[in-house]
Amino acid sequence: MVSGNQMRRFALSLPHVAEKPHFQRASFRVDVPGGKIFATMPPDQATANLMLDRIQQDIVCASEPNVFSPVAGKWGENGATVMQLSKADTATLQSVIIMAWKNAAPRKLQDLVR
Repeated sequence: MVSGNQMRRFALSLPHVAEKPHFQRASFRVDVPGGKIFATMPPDQATANLMLDRIQQDIVCASEPNVFSPVAGKWGENGATVMQLSKADTATLQSVIIMAWKNAAPRKLQDLVR
């Protein structure tokens, strides 16, 4: 079981990450030119939306269906994935956040995180 604060701390520990408001959510983005949002979290911190690709989404949803599900609508069809934080463990949180960070980071930064 992980908390929203754990998710926030780990996301912010990655290189070149900034937390900024995005509508009514906290967004975590690679804060360099060409960087993008890789995760968002609502004020209740119960879930996080992760920007995965469709293959990554299929893998995590199939392997841990109680933790992951596609975001409703077009975003989910493009890989955006909901993670139930209270049902995730630390290793799962870290691996999926890194996956989402690498999807958003420019190629020249991706080797900074393994």
